[in-house]
Amino acid sequence: MGRIERSAAARADLISHFVYLAQEAGETIADRFLDRAQESFGLLAEQAQIGPVVPTQIPTLVGVRKWRVRGFDRFLIFYIPIEGGVRIIRILHSAQDWWGLLDLAD
Repeated sequence: MGRIERSAAARADLISHFVYLAQEAGETIADRFLDRAQESFGLLAEQAQIGPVVPTQIPTLVGVRKWRVRGFDRFLIFYIPIEGGVRIIRILHSAQDWWGLLDLAD
């Protein structure tokens, strides 16, 4: 498996989504979300070019790609291919203002 790096924001996103899903849909669904997110990260680490590039002219976002969490299609993974894997930047719900929330400073 390729290397998977997670930003602090991505780790916080996973916790936030887990808590929300546990409260709203139950712990079984929340656990499944985390499992599927990890599976999706693994896929991206092996095939980093699979996700489409996010079209932007914002210099700090050039090269960012997105993919969805398998089985939780409304949750988007924003990542950058790195040597030997991927760096996960954020995991955001599609209804969120993801343009405003993407942050590559971390």
